[in-house]
Amino acid sequence: METKQLGKTGVFVSAIGLGGMPMSLSNRPPESQSIQVIHRALDLGVTFIDTADSYCQDESDKHHNEKLIHKALTSYSGDVSRVIVATKGGLMRPNGSWGRDGSPEHLRQTIRESFAALGGEKPIDVWQYHAPDPQYTIAESLKSAKEAVDAGLIRFVGVSNFSVEQIKQARDVVEIISVQNQYSPWERQPEKDGVLQYCTQEGLTFLPWSPFGGSRRHQNLADIPAIAQLAKSKGVSVYNIVLAWLRSQSPSILPIPGASKVSSIEDSAYAVNVMLSEQELQTINRAT
Repeated sequence: METKQLGKTGVFVSAIGLGGMPMSLSNRPPESQSIQVIHRALDLGVTFIDTADSYCQDESDKHHNEKLIHKALTSYSGDVSRVIVATKGGLMRPNGSWGRDGSPEHLRQTIRESFAALGGEKPIDVWQYHAPDPQYTIAESLKSAKEAVDAGLIRFVGVSNFSVEQIKQARDVVEIISVQNQYSPWERQPEKDGVLQYCTQEGLTFLPWSPFGGSRRHQNLADIPAIAQLAKSKGVSVYNIVLAWLRSQSPSILPIPGASKVSSIEDSAYAVNVMLSEQELQTINRAT
C-alpha cells in the first residue's frame, strides 16, 4: 500500500483510507461482518480509518462506530501500532436525524466519550470538529479541542465542512492538520470555494467525504458511459476510476471510501494502482 504524510505531522498513513460510516447506520451489517471488513483493510495495508461519534442509529447508540473500530483493532492478530483512527464530534442524532451542537460543554463531553470509546489508553489520533455550529464562534467551539490536546486526550485536530475563512479561524485556536469536506466528480465545491487549493498550499490533508457522489449515484456509476468505458479498458471497477480521479486532483487528497463488505474495501484498496492520463481526466470531467 502506498503511503502519504498526514498533514505536516511526520506521520505516514495509507494513501487510501477506510470510512466506517456504513457499518453503523440503521441498515448496518452484522458486527462480525464489519469486523471482517476492518481486519481485511488492515491486511491490505490500510492504516487510516475515518469515523465519528455520530456514526450510529440515534442518540442512544452514540459512539457505536468508534467502539466497533476499537473492538476490531484489539481483536486483530497483526500489528496495529501505525493505524490512525480519525473521529469527529459536534453532530447530534436525535431520533436518527442530524443536527449540530458546537457548544463547548457538549464538545468537551463528546471528546471524553470518544476517548473512552476508542480504548481510553492513548490520545485520540485525530479529532475533527464535524461541522461549524452558527450559534458559536469557531474559537468558542475549538477551545474545547485545544484543552483536550493540552490534557493529552487528542493528538491531532482537524475540521470538517469548513470554508477557507473558517479554517483560518480554527488555526488561530489550535493546530489543524486535516479538512474533511464533500468532494467528488459531481460535487466540486472545494474547487470553487478555494478549500482544496488552500489545503494543497498549506500542506493540510484533504479528506473527501461522499467520494462516489451519494448513495443513489454510487449504485449507478456503471451507467455513466465515460466512466464505465474507462473502467473496462483498464480492467478495473468504476469505483477505482473515481478514486483515481480524486487522487489526481491534489497531493493533499486522501480518499476515505466507506465499506460494509470485504469485497468493497478490497476493491477500494486496489485504486492506488490506477493512474489516469490528462486526457482521461478530461473525459471524466466532461461526463460529470
